[in-house]
Amino acid sequence: MAQRNRRRQRRRGGIGGKLALLGGTLFVVVVLGVFAVASWVLDVAAEAPSLASCKQVDRTGNSVIYAGDGSQLGLIESEEARAPVSLQRVPKQLQLATVAIEDQRFYEHGGIDPEGIARAALKNLEAGKTVEGGSTITQQLVRNLCLRNPKRDLERKIIEAKLAIEYSEHHSRKQILDQYLNTASYGTVEGSTAIGVGAASKIYFSRPVSKLTLEQAALLAGLPQAPSEYNPILHPGEALQRRNAVLTKMANLGYLSPARARQAEERGLGLNVSGSYFAHREPFFFDYVEHELIERYGAKAVRDGGIEVYTTLQPRLQEVGLEAMRSALPYSTDPSSALVSIDPGNGEIESMVSSSSYDSSQFNLAAQGHRQPGSTFKTFVLTTALKQGIDPYSTYYTSKPLSLDLPEWGHWDVHTADEGYLGNVNLQQATVASDNTVFAQLDLDVGPERVAETAHSLGITSPLDGIPAEGIGGLRIGVSPLEMASAYATLANGGIRHDPVAIKRVEFPGGKTERPDRTPPRRVVSEAVAYEVTRLLHDNITEGTGTAAYTGCAGQAGKTGTTDRETDAWFAGYQPNLATVVWVGYPQSNAIEMTSVHGITVFGGTFPAEIWHSLYSGAEIPCEEFEQPKQPISWAPFFGKFTASAPRSHSGAAENGPESGEEEHAREIGEEVTGGYNPDAYAPGAGQKPTPVPPPPPAADIGGGGAAEEEAGSE
Repeated sequence: MAQRNRRRQRRRGGIGGKLALLGGTLFVVVVLGVFAVASWVLDVAAEAPSLASCKQVDRTGNSVIYAGDGSQLGLIESEEARAPVSLQRVPKQLQLATVAIEDQRFYEHGGIDPEGIARAALKNLEAGKTVEGGSTITQQLVRNLCLRNPKRDLERKIIEAKLAIEYSEHHSRKQILDQYLNTASYGTVEGSTAIGVGAASKIYFSRPVSKLTLEQAALLAGLPQAPSEYNPILHPGEALQRRNAVLTKMANLGYLSPARARQAEERGLGLNVSGSYFAHREPFFFDYVEHELIERYGAKAVRDGGIEVYTTLQPRLQEVGLEAMRSALPYSTDPSSALVSIDPGNGEIESMVSSSSYDSSQFNLAAQGHRQPGSTFKTFVLTTALKQGIDPYSTYYTSKPLSLDLPEWGHWDVHTADEGYLGNVNLQQATVASDNTVFAQLDLDVGPERVAETAHSLGITSPLDGIPAEGIGGLRIGVSPLEMASAYATLANGGIRHDPVAIKRVEFPGGKTERPDRTPPRRVVSEAVAYEVTRLLHDNITEGTGTAAYTGCAGQAGKTGTTDRETDAWFAGYQPNLATVVWVGYPQSNAIEMTSVHGITVFGGTFPAEIWHSLYSGAEIPCEEFEQPKQPISWAPFFGKFTASAPRSHSGAAENGPESGEEEHAREIGEEVTGGYNPDAYAPGAGQKPTPVPPPPPAADIGGGGAAEEEAGSE
């Protein structure tokens, strides 16, 4: 019996010992496991980047473009919408709502919240899915600032925790919350992601963040956890539930009274998504400036943001110009119009207006459209002649039908529109009458290639072929209103050329300011030549084809232009303080004739001149007059191949210009032959054709200008 008991005890002791051994082994394994995990955690943490490598919080907003009066034209579009705000401007309700839903112990922990992690893990287990995150606001912030392409795994959490603890040691709670509210994502709208509460407030509610209501603040606070899922524009139902959850949490934490929370939950989302965040005024000019910025600084620098761009555009002039176009051509079936105004003294573009709908087409008629210029190109023939010392008052040509066989250019026929010819007239008279046949002969005498050189020197940038037809508007490619305005502005500036400028200065983050390089002004024709050309163009605007443009200012000068078949109509004019070119036509085709618009045929002296007049009078452009040059022009005797003898009653012009009586008589003749301007009786040179030229290289065949074989007559 005793022996049996002893055997029994030995068996029990053996089992107990085994259990003890097993328990000890398990303990050792657990301890070793803990040490191994701890060692692994420490190894992972050791691989975390240093705080010094973390990027700074981006305090720059999107790049913005301003008009010349300091008003904002708009923001340059980017993948991120940013409008940084200081914590002082963020409503307390939004701060508390963010803390309540994202990190309720934010003001108590040191960067990580073990209690929050445990609570989130328990709720996720109970729900069988992730319903609450355990990351603190500080962890989310360091994830945005310090981690590149972070993976959703345990290692990332460990690294986040280490960085969050270190970050909390170096930054106050206010600093952390401020930085978080300016770096968190609040959803993507129309391809741009709202970064920070400033941009989000403007996108969703069209108001500054400081003006948010409680309901709007709670909506924003709920977005960063899942900005796509809770996007109030795409998923309003889910966004409403999330917002109400934020309000409930605020009430539970004592940030709101339960009654106030329930009241807010019963209200709608309060959205006011009015247009695009990147919508802008004056879109054609805006695009022109943005293109120049990208050309200079690169797309990344411009679209990354932080640049403030101050331009030359004058909104009042822009507004009056557009109203002038709409008043003159108000119907959808009317031709389109475009104008450009330039300050001759510095080349600054003060207006760039197009009547076209930007929503329908982003093609900028004012800067990109290349069309036949008609008789506005005669000004460059006239300038070339005066550069050669040709006296416009004593140099005569015969106005007559031309049928020329030119060795270099081939056969060329030139007529006037109504087949009415003036006989022997001087160049002043021909300018007032805008006589095609006289200017065709003058072009041949001064040299078509010289005329092309003059046009380029004054500001024309499009290719020219140096052929006779160019002098009366027959161009292969055409010109834009912008370059025509630049060329006429050079004459208005006494022969000193400034290239067109749209940007005054660019301010970069950190205070650096740059004024984009402007080509130095250079004299391209003498002051005396520019002055004499202006005198002749003044006669045209007061006595000739451009009288509809004249506002009574003695300092105005200008020239009309209409192409053959009335497909393009222009008025180019200036005062010392502003040069403006107006174009009217159908941009969709070079072949649509404007023979019945409001019951009339469109010439440069009709709608273009009227629009020009409305701009200068409506914008109240101060009247300025040109001063006589200190060194007058020196005329030289000229006998060209096509010049004619002066009528006996008008021979003997003075060496330095006509005597006052002779000049007055010349003006009387000009007025007599034109009989004043009658748009119903006057038409551009029907039947005139450019002379043949070799076919252009393929690269030169660019939009809108028309081909050399097209008829391109002029007014």
